[in-house]
Amino acid sequence: MLNRRHLPSITALQCFEAATRHLSFTRAAEELNLTQSAVSKQVAQLEELLQHLLFRRVRRRLQMTPAGDLYLVEVRKILTQVEMSTHYLRSYGGETEVLRVSTPYTFGARWLVPRLKGWRLRHPQIHLDLCNEQEPDELLQGKADMAFYFGQGSRPGTESLMLFSEELIPVCAPESLPTQPFTDPTQLSDLVLLQNASRPQGWHDWFASQGFHTEHSYHGPRFDTFYMCIRAAQVGCGVALLPRFLVEEELADGKLVIPWQHAMPSQDAYYLAYPEHSAEVPKVREFVKWMMEQV
Repeated sequence: MLNRRHLPSITALQCFEAATRHLSFTRAAEELNLTQSAVSKQVAQLEELLQHLLFRRVRRRLQMTPAGDLYLVEVRKILTQVEMSTHYLRSYGGETEVLRVSTPYTFGARWLVPRLKGWRLRHPQIHLDLCNEQEPDELLQGKADMAFYFGQGSRPGTESLMLFSEELIPVCAPESLPTQPFTDPTQLSDLVLLQNASRPQGWHDWFASQGFHTEHSYHGPRFDTFYMCIRAAQVGCGVALLPRFLVEEELADGKLVIPWQHAMPSQDAYYLAYPEHSAEVPKVREFVKWMMEQV
């Protein structure tokens, strides 16, 4: 860990960032309501700390060095985060609590978000902070208060409520279908089988559940999320194997169709989990109640 003497001040970072936009200490000083000498001194101290020149002085103009260009990217990230964190805290009153909820990406966007409508009206004092995570391990690490996940049963140290199970169906764009109907599910491989990284055996199990086998069940472009699989199927990249509840809207609108009528129930289910010691925490209890109403 860096010694505090090696950490630049926020003022120094602000002076540097303003100077990069104006390429002038004078104009940067005007923006920050400082003197030109103050800005110049802050940048000089920053250069001494970094042991790299951030600017060249060329004919009374500033010119950024390669080290300055590199440092600027990181400085802007830092200043943006500080600004966001400040606005984040100022937006709450003294009675407001933050409930941090993690969720798999597509599940969160497709299922969870639509079911949060009205939460703010009923619970104005509980601010939801949603983040994208795949596993509930962050619960025990204190990174989240609650977590949605797909799997089997409870995890050590947590209480898990089963929400619902799922069934997997093949979907593709209407224009991807051949003129002649399929007579064998393995013919779907002619459309290209879109693979999902989180369900690597999905297609193999789907074929096997009907008593079929194909050497192509693991072949095809691989996508990290269901959302990418949905989009790939929509634009005609192939056929995707997806939980029905995630594509109900596209099926209803005709943007996706089912090329072979076989739904395979999953052995796993979707759960909402929270640490055992949080069961009686009011904000956790209220969110559990809300989710149970939605289910």
